[in-house]
Amino acid sequence: MVKFIDRYTYRVTWSEEDYEYVAMCVEFASLSWLAETQEEALSGIRVLVKECVSDMEENGEPVPEPMATKKYSGKFMVRVPPETHRHLADLHLSKEPVLITEHGQPSAYLVDVKDYEFMQRRMG
Repeated sequence: MVKFIDRYTYRVTWSEEDYEYVAMCVEFASLSWLAETQEEALSGIRVLVKECVSDMEENGEPVPEPMATKKYSGKFMVRVPPETHRHLADLHLSKEPVLITEHGQPSAYLVDVKDYEFMQRRMG
């Protein structure tokens, strides 16, 4: 697994608080590395993650799977209050597209999956 360190998701950003670049790894949220340059920060977090993965493997601990290699089902489950569930069920039965806005601007439409697939076939 150590050889797959490059498959993890890394992020380097400026830390105004530390006045340095901070590098992080999404799969290892508790790890970070500070450095004067972005390159040094990225290099440092990669070494730290490699050491952490090696230690976890040596101790028989489960190693986080890189996000890039995870398989997703496409299902997104969310708990909502019963009244919201009822409202969504009503929208589903009405087959009316619902406009979703972000900051007051149109952002997306919520449509029935079968209606969407039908539209895709007609347009394709």
